[in-house]
Amino acid sequence: MNIHIIGGGNLGAAIAIGLAQFTTGNTITVTRRNVKLIDNLKQYGINTSADNADGIANADILMLAIKPWQVDAVLGELLPHVSGKIIASAASGVTLEQLHAKIAGTNTVVRIMPNIAAQYGASATCVSAKAEDISKAQPIVDLFDKVGTAVIIDEKLMDAATVLGACGTAFALRYIRASMQAGIEIGFDAKTALAISAQTALGATEMLLKESAHPEQLIDKVTTPQGCTIAGLNEMEHEGFSSSLIKGIKTSLKQIKG
Repeated sequence: MNIHIIGGGNLGAAIAIGLAQFTTGNTITVTRRNVKLIDNLKQYGINTSADNADGIANADILMLAIKPWQVDAVLGELLPHVSGKIIASAASGVTLEQLHAKIAGTNTVVRIMPNIAAQYGASATCVSAKAEDISKAQPIVDLFDKVGTAVIIDEKLMDAATVLGACGTAFALRYIRASMQAGIEIGFDAKTALAISAQTALGATEMLLKESAHPEQLIDKVTTPQGCTIAGLNEMEHEGFSSSLIKGIKTSLKQIKG
């Protein structure tokens, strides 16, 4: 397929690199006003352009990796040149209804919420479309399944998906940073502490995904009576570990909803 990604910021670039590395046979183009900032994408065989409409008539899929306030202007540039395309928007908070009102015509409208781990084939991507467009949105699901996992959700959950799957990247990294800092305090140098903390988090995630288990089931495997694990877990809970994370996620959702 011919895939055009409008917006070469962190998310757009990550999606492009992931698709270039983990899919085959696709032509990928990324646009950004300051095209020099995405020169590095060329090493992956990705085309770059400063013109959003450059070659857009030949695209099969358009992905909007832009800010919500940019949607109207960008669509104004693109729509005179596109018909019968799949337009997938990652613009946070811009609803399917709003997109349909702006786009109309023969194009299929899809909302997506990937995260920057797409670059490494590890994005958790949520996809939403109107009921009549679900089958037409399947190529989007298939693409994002190649750069992680992709699930179709009700649109009413897209804001929540943004918090859990996109903001959640930062939350997970903050845990790893805290673990690294603790590692330094108990005797490791910074590099070693980070390596252990990051790999431990990766290992825990791999176990969850491959065993399809509840987290508590796996926690039980490493928690022994009167052991150091349960002592640490209980102290973290006394200090509000779980409740602070839950509150943080809910606060992020409130911020999106305004």
